[in-house]
Amino acid sequence: MMKRIIYFLLPLLVGCGENNQNSQTTQSTISKDFLQEVATARIEMKHLQKEFTLAGKVVADPDRTISYSPLVSGVIVKNYFALGDRVNKGKTMVDIRSAELSSLQSELTIARRSLTSVEALHESGMAIDRELVEARSTVEKLQADFSLYGENLGAGIFSIKAPISGYVIEKYGNPGTPVSAGCEPLFSIADLSTVWVVANVYAGSLQFVHEGQCIEITSVAYPGEVFKGKINSLSQVFDTEDKALKARITLPNSELKLKPAMSVVVKLLNDSDSELATVPSNSVIFDNNSYYVVVGNKSFEIREVVPLDHHDGFTYVSDGLRAGEEVVIKNQLLIYNEIKGK
Repeated sequence: MMKRIIYFLLPLLVGCGENNQNSQTTQSTISKDFLQEVATARIEMKHLQKEFTLAGKVVADPDRTISYSPLVSGVIVKNYFALGDRVNKGKTMVDIRSAELSSLQSELTIARRSLTSVEALHESGMAIDRELVEARSTVEKLQADFSLYGENLGAGIFSIKAPISGYVIEKYGNPGTPVSAGCEPLFSIADLSTVWVVANVYAGSLQFVHEGQCIEITSVAYPGEVFKGKINSLSQVFDTEDKALKARITLPNSELKLKPAMSVVVKLLNDSDSELATVPSNSVIFDNNSYYVVVGNKSFEIREVVPLDHHDGFTYVSDGLRAGEEVVIKNQLLIYNEIKGK
């Protein structure tokens, strides 16, 4: 194997200048083979981005969710769906038998017979127009009332249809379960193409959170994947149970990756007023309880730096570096050890 030889000709300590007090410099002649394996990145000045994390949960968009509550009392005869099912508008969801509906059905039957009689009398001139109009109005009203409850199957049983297309996110009751008018919904259907993420904002974090703020959302269900959005609204009243304000983020969900009740982590990004030098985090070397970077291209220098924060693969440093300089991000440890004489 051909040995790659690096000739470091003039290692010296630089003792002048405030930024050079903790640095070592070397002028070097590097073999072309090794030079090809040295990569550098330009130092940039950026606003320090501070990160804060909040606990969040995915919920269905209420504007895209419909819940059905029965309008009459009765007993569930049959369910045609399961929790999580995809249903289309008009699909039969549940059959209910109701004594109230049986009574209404009897009234409708009597009203139709009465209408038939009045129509016959009206044709023979034995009933006036007002009587015919009243009979028709009675039938139309009872039919309208009847249609509110669902499709009439006869014998006091009616079927409830899905009012929208979507996914069943809530289900209550099984066959044989009694229900009453105005009770809790029998089911809820949601269009999940758009969802909400609701995050708890506690008093200690309130100063760092505001509407319109950019956020990043992650979940253990999708390691390495980031969902980006912004805070659409921030409530002004603390939730009595969680003791926190609720921040709402609306996210598109065309791939249906975000599921209702899924726990997520909401990361908030805040830019500070001051600009700091940033370097790729993988360029920073930790040695003897201090942090260093190797600066240069063909002439290399070790600089001690003071990291202040890390974000998105970059390290923010307080001093020791200038914009436009280059730091070694590949094989920097080899160069560092050679300069140090290790």
